[in-house]
Amino acid sequence: MRLTDHQCWEQLPRADHGVLCTAGAGGAIDAVPVCFAVVGKVIASPVDLVKPKDTTELGRLKNLDRQATATLLCEGWSRHDWSRLWWVRARLMRRSAQDIEGPLLEECAAALRERYYQYRGVEFADLLLFDVESLAGWAAGEA
Repeated sequence: MRLTDHQCWEQLPRADHGVLCTAGAGGAIDAVPVCFAVVGKVIASPVDLVKPKDTTELGRLKNLDRQATATLLCEGWSRHDWSRLWWVRARLMRRSAQDIEGPLLEECAAALRERYYQYRGVEFADLLLFDVESLAGWAAGEA
């Protein structure tokens, strides 16, 4: 069954991670799994220093610098009970640094640290904040 916007907002925080899709330089879609938190109607995703990586100058950052739109896809999956399947797709617009206030950054960082214990006591290389432009979702059963 198709989910309403309200049901999509309820489901998003239930996903333990999502897949962030951005457009690469040649137009191909770059899709990467990401941690995220929902703060009000904003979605925050960190560039962290916890997981190993060669650089914090990630492809998704370069893509978002060229085009500020992205898509976050989240899902709930049970291979044993397909009546519990659901997905939510959020079309996003990255907030520019000028549109981000200190209190919102602090609230988003705190939400990420609350959601993922690995982030407690560490700093982020960057925080990506997105406004949700639209939502679409589906669930096999009651959302």
